[in-house]
Amino acid sequence: MAMLFQRVTDISSSIGRNDSQNDLLFQSFAPDDDDSDEETYDWESLYASHQDVEPPTNDWRDDGTPDSWVKRSPTLIRVTVNHPVNCEPPLHRLMKYGFITPASLHYVRNHGSVPQGDWSTWTIKVTGLVKQPHKFTMDELVNDFEPIEIPVTLACSANRCKEQNMVRRTIGFNWGAGAISTSVWRGARLTDILKKCGVLGAKSGAMYVCFEGAEYGTSIRIEVAMDPSRDVMLAYRQNDELLLPDHGFPVRVIVPGFTCGRSVKWVKRIIVTRHESENNYHYRDNRLFPSHVDLELANAEGWWYKPEYVINELNVNSVITTPRHDEILPINSSSMQRAYTMRGYAHSGGGRKVRRVEITLDGGETWRLCTLNHPEEPTKYGKYWCWCFWSVEIELIYLLHAKEIAVRAWDESNNTQPNKFSWNVLGVFNNSWFRVRIHLRRFQEGGVGLVFEHPTLPGNGVGGWMARDEQPATRAKVSYGARQSTILTLRESTPILSTNTSTKQYRMDEVSEQGGVSNISRSSIATSQIVERESASNISHMPKALSNPREKVKCTLVAKIETSRDTRIFRFALPSSEQVLGLPIGKYIFLHAIVNGKLRLRKYTPTSLNDEKGHFDLLIKVYFKGENPQFPDGGVMSQHLDSLPIGSTIDIKGPLGDIEYCGRGHFLVNGERHIAKRLAMIAGGTGITPIYQVMQAILRDQPDDTTEMHLVYANRSEDDILLREDLDKWSKMYPKQLKVWYVVDEVKHPENGWKYSIGHINEDILKEHLPFGKNLTPPTTDLEENAATFNDNRSRRSKVRSFLQFGQGKRKLLTAVQSSTMSPISENQVPMIMDNMRLSSENSIGEDTLALICGPPPMIKFAVLPNLEKIGYDLTKQCLTF
Repeated sequence: MAMLFQRVTDISSSIGRNDSQNDLLFQSFAPDDDDSDEETYDWESLYASHQDVEPPTNDWRDDGTPDSWVKRSPTLIRVTVNHPVNCEPPLHRLMKYGFITPASLHYVRNHGSVPQGDWSTWTIKVTGLVKQPHKFTMDELVNDFEPIEIPVTLACSANRCKEQNMVRRTIGFNWGAGAISTSVWRGARLTDILKKCGVLGAKSGAMYVCFEGAEYGTSIRIEVAMDPSRDVMLAYRQNDELLLPDHGFPVRVIVPGFTCGRSVKWVKRIIVTRHESENNYHYRDNRLFPSHVDLELANAEGWWYKPEYVINELNVNSVITTPRHDEILPINSSSMQRAYTMRGYAHSGGGRKVRRVEITLDGGETWRLCTLNHPEEPTKYGKYWCWCFWSVEIELIYLLHAKEIAVRAWDESNNTQPNKFSWNVLGVFNNSWFRVRIHLRRFQEGGVGLVFEHPTLPGNGVGGWMARDEQPATRAKVSYGARQSTILTLRESTPILSTNTSTKQYRMDEVSEQGGVSNISRSSIATSQIVERESASNISHMPKALSNPREKVKCTLVAKIETSRDTRIFRFALPSSEQVLGLPIGKYIFLHAIVNGKLRLRKYTPTSLNDEKGHFDLLIKVYFKGENPQFPDGGVMSQHLDSLPIGSTIDIKGPLGDIEYCGRGHFLVNGERHIAKRLAMIAGGTGITPIYQVMQAILRDQPDDTTEMHLVYANRSEDDILLREDLDKWSKMYPKQLKVWYVVDEVKHPENGWKYSIGHINEDILKEHLPFGKNLTPPTTDLEENAATFNDNRSRRSKVRSFLQFGQGKRKLLTAVQSSTMSPISENQVPMIMDNMRLSSENSIGEDTLALICGPPPMIKFAVLPNLEKIGYDLTKQCLTF
């Protein structure tokens, strides 16, 4: 008998099995009471690798939500902005720990707030078609039933949903390929619990077992619940510890081999019924509709209630995890002589074993078998509840010829994965071939390498080949579904606007308050009207106050905080407490006010987070009358705002602006994409606010957004430095990622010890405190260090001093590659390779620094731009001015 994944425990059990069922249905599922052939298993050896996992902490993103007390791993990538929290681990972290996923890294799928369960008072009530309804305490669950402890892989049916969203928006969130995890679950068998309560048989009408949790309800058929081979349990321990709050503490249902939507968390009631669960989520979730069924049709024709489209058992799926997204494989004489190992995971549903995994480098014309690793042994019923891992070694010469790697798996029923997915409105069950594209690239330092690109990045991450393949924006129709969420459905139409706009954006600084504004750049308005595909996060489903930059939105002043003599934080309430502002990072708003009978406009960038509901905050410096001889009347708008009493209203318009930060170093500037690994940030005075907003977005996306930031911030004196407390705190918390340097005209308090620059921004200051531009070589040029920087996963720190040089064309490539011991490349193959390289400076990985600038125009014109050019910045390609 194969070894079972069940260990002997010291928990005393006094199970009272009721084997006097009259229904033959249950007699056919009677378990084998002779368990003498079961072997124990040492689980602790699998947990040893979990000791280096970052401990869960309270996340500031949860402040002000019902989940503010819940501790979560900072490593998890959120696919909803705040509440309810849904997140997945980065693929490379998921694979680092192998077969058993640390509980804190297990993906999280929540539909509401996390209840604060209490072990001592929590009960599970079993009712319905049972002879003896009972309310079990947690201690009874542990002590009165023989425990089962097995590893089970849970996977969200919407795993890889973002790939579908890139083609057409679904209801589903932007899940990547990490919505899957494996834990060792321990609990009481559901069949034992139901038998103790005297569950009735099918002849008496018992057809379904319904589960009700704190925020979710569903059901499974009773034959699944009563089948001992299915191992359905009420779990109270995960990886030999009590459940974490996000994973159902104190008790949850585990249905192995099924979509995780059947494994209800925080279970409170179990009801044996004649019919399926009537819970709304049971019908509105985990349904696989045909591609022609959109949300409108599903609601109009009642597709939610058609039983033939329900999802229970998982389908077969596989994913490439190595190479990672943006990983670089250097091409040199050393790498040409060794094979590259690709890796990934595969799984199926219903306890079916994955029989084989294979990859293709030629679009499916030929396939190569992979080596499989099944860490688990089958249960005594022959079930496989867990994922497996695959690997294959590929010689570099074959990768040079390939444009794409794809993987597919087969299970023991010979189910396999399709070439392309079938779009569906819920975005579920995407098990198409997982494809990683290969690009041959030249680097600025003179080397050549292969760059691997995954289809998408999870959550709000911008990148992946599907993002680049996206079609031009089209007009969108917004529909509202039963989930009370906004669903973007792309309709057939012509593109709204070409993204090649180049008209300069209208700009206004504090001095411009002295006069009115005659007109606003048409490109500013038009560009902001381009309909971008919404990110699959809660913010995309929340109503936005700023839906049209041509329309005014009336907001109410609800708070005013003096942070210094001349600086205020103004909090404005949005029209609805359920709205978010809807301002992309990097964009700004215009405030409209009638002052002394004249219309005044002023642009501002909020300092509050874009996902805060019901309000936004503005940090404003008040320019008082009579303080500046050049502008004796002071700032018209800032003084007007300062004079407003609480309860006053003001009109805003937006979003406006050329620049948008999309996350992970990606920017959209007039519709064109820019990518940076390092940001040189230069701000003057109140110009810190848009840069502060970008900083905030990067730091809140830790550890996944690794963009480096170097800030030089100029002011008149140290008293004028805005947001200094946050800037200093962040630079201490993230010393490797954020470096801050201040420049002041004068020091008013020398007794406090000023360690920064005095004077004006100059070449020496920028050279010392900003990264070099692309046209200037840094002092150290060790190619080994540069290659390690290029390689995002930083795991392949091989020596690359022998990078091939492409300055002399294809003859040098041919000679260099043929000098290796691998099979030679013929001369007629070289043009194809070079053609794939896209040897343009725009794609050079060395050009990875952007300068973000905001401040008074004289400072930018005379101090910033000339000195940036001196230290190597291309002012047309590397400098973005807010």
